[in-house]
Amino acid sequence: MAELKTKPTEASVKEFLNQIPDKARRDDCFTIAKLMEEATGAKPKMWGPSIVGFGTFHYKYASGREGDWLVTGFSPRKNDLTLYMMLGFEQHRELMQQLGKYKTSKSCLYIKRLDEVHLPTLKKLIKQSVKQLRDYQKSKAKS
Repeated sequence: MAELKTKPTEASVKEFLNQIPDKARRDDCFTIAKLMEEATGAKPKMWGPSIVGFGTFHYKYASGREGDWLVTGFSPRKNDLTLYMMLGFEQHRELMQQLGKYKTSKSCLYIKRLDEVHLPTLKKLIKQSVKQLRDYQKSKAKS
């Protein structure tokens, strides 16, 4: 079985974020980091060269594949800020309607800039996403 390439590293999150050339993008990343740290109670950690992750959870698929992954996190990609919400957005429809300008894929939220989204709604979305994952993990542990 192939080993997961994206893992926690000892690289400095602060140094990584401070290397972002655009000040507004850099400030947005520090704000997102603060929101995610508050939601998880975990300090930021680099996962691979470009993902800032918060907390970890263990997963195991029916196939037997298992590993550890971040509870939530983000990456300042070239075109968008990518926020990772592990269980997706289906249960967050009301918040998504209030969020502002964004795109999604299965578990990724793509935003250009924080000033294009409603920050209190983003904060709620991150908190609810973390709680949803933790509740799911607890229910799996009981079964």
